[in-house]
Amino acid sequence: MSRQKKLGALLVIVVIVFFSAYGWHRYLRSKFEIAGRLQVIQTAETSGITASAINKNTYYVHNDSGDTSRFFGINAQGKILSFVYYNWQHNHSRGGHDCEDISTGPGPVKGASYIYIADIGDNYSGRPFVSIYRIKDKPEFSTQRKVHAKATALNMIYPDGPKDAEAMMVDPVDRLIYIVSKRRDSVGVYTTPLDFKANDTVKLTKRCKLFFPGIKPLKWITAADISKDGQQVLVKNYQKVFYWKRKPGEAIWQTLQRAPIDLPYQQEKLGEAIGFTSDGRNYLTTSEGLYVPIYRYKVPN
Repeated sequence: MSRQKKLGALLVIVVIVFFSAYGWHRYLRSKFEIAGRLQVIQTAETSGITASAINKNTYYVHNDSGDTSRFFGINAQGKILSFVYYNWQHNHSRGGHDCEDISTGPGPVKGASYIYIADIGDNYSGRPFVSIYRIKDKPEFSTQRKVHAKATALNMIYPDGPKDAEAMMVDPVDRLIYIVSKRRDSVGVYTTPLDFKANDTVKLTKRCKLFFPGIKPLKWITAADISKDGQQVLVKNYQKVFYWKRKPGEAIWQTLQRAPIDLPYQQEKLGEAIGFTSDGRNYLTTSEGLYVPIYRYKVPN
């Protein structure tokens, strides 16, 4: 093939790649909107997002390692509504506190809603236990600038040795806390009952292993959520969002073993947060960084 023909063929390939990328970008743009942006430096390490079940247009976000024991009430546009401080334990060994996800769900008082903060990060896989902090959701979390709340701690031990994890979700149907581990080629799915007493230490139950294709670290699992009615599930890694619809009589860990649907996702630099809106019709993602977008996507019918 002559040099001129080679250049012509290369030009055709470049044009095809350009228009394919442009078409995919336009398609993806039609699937989401930027609801707002996180607007203060205090949320620069955001690692989880969840919708309040009692405060309209209110979401809770938190930072991962390095922050104090607090989370933030925000609206969908990213404006800070409150700084909520809570008590936590100070007897952790190597690695310290590393809160990686947040969820809302039922708890000990019937009809009340609770916030669950997952102190489950363990980069060195060396912590003797990880913890969940449960806080009762209150109206002042969306109206008062600074609030102090009481947290009830649950300590958890993995049955097969310490794990790094960033994904936690609450199943309101079977009343279980779910943790999905992060780093290995196949990840583990673990549960423990929602009903616990303060400072209990329990051994997690390993339910199954899941394999997600991809290249490390992009395939590492960073967040998860279950809709408020318990019928929809989201799991994300740094590159994709996976979606399941629960079948009648099915446990969530059984749901997760079926093939997921890939949902639209505008890849973020350090996207570690995902959550359904309170009505379950949309999901939000956001990431670490300053003035980062809050993306809103529609859930498929």
